[in-house]
Amino acid sequence: MSGRLEGKVAIVTGSSSGIGQAIAMRFAQEGADIVIDYRSHSEGANDTKTAVEKAGRRAVVVQADVSKVADTANLVEQAYAQLGGCHVLVNNAGIEKGSDFWEVTEEDYDAVLDVNLKGAFFLTQAFVRRLHDLKQPGRVLNVSSVHEDMVFPHFDTYAASKGAMRMLMRNLAVELGPLGITVNNIAPGAIETPINAKMMQNKAELDPLLANIPLGRMGKSDEVAALAAFLASDDAAYITGSTYVIDGGLMRNYHEQ
Repeated sequence: MSGRLEGKVAIVTGSSSGIGQAIAMRFAQEGADIVIDYRSHSEGANDTKTAVEKAGRRAVVVQADVSKVADTANLVEQAYAQLGGCHVLVNNAGIEKGSDFWEVTEEDYDAVLDVNLKGAFFLTQAFVRRLHDLKQPGRVLNVSSVHEDMVFPHFDTYAASKGAMRMLMRNLAVELGPLGITVNNIAPGAIETPINAKMMQNKAELDPLLANIPLGRMGKSDEVAALAAFLASDDAAYITGSTYVIDGGLMRNYHEQ
């Protein structure tokens, strides 16, 4: 298992907690140096840095709000300035805001779409520009969601952002393929992360969800990270333009209560 990403540098957005943190740690175990991005939780980012360095790899912590184009450009710049390049980009940062459709505000719409879609779009652009100039190949992984395809009532902005991410991935796989850049999505279902902590403690919400999952449990961040490590490696060199669902069978069995 060890060493599939030896000599690689990866940017992982939203890597101060949850799935992003697990991916950063797994990539380091596989041999990669990591640019750790966080928006507001510096303590978590430093925990990730400690884990990466414990694995014997280099880590750079960069505060960046991916909804700001200048911040996304700086993430790529820091990868080259401090770690000597960048080979893998993981667009993991994401937010969700629940509301009845008729109550959605422009502010909430902008917040979700700016982080989930605009951030991934322009960070990928900055990443690709450098690879294009250097005539180097690369890997783009988007941590999307089962809700790029599966309905999510009352989370319309989130579902819209993830559906758009699916089409963007497909488009870029075709456009960037001739440059040797692969683009794929990972679509987690119900994963044990801080964003789901409240729901996990509410038996009335949790039990119906588990009843919809054929494997009968929520997934773990480490399981998502294992899939990401495969897709970032040369083992996945001929894979592009696809979404990889990791949901315990939820999509195949889901129905609204």
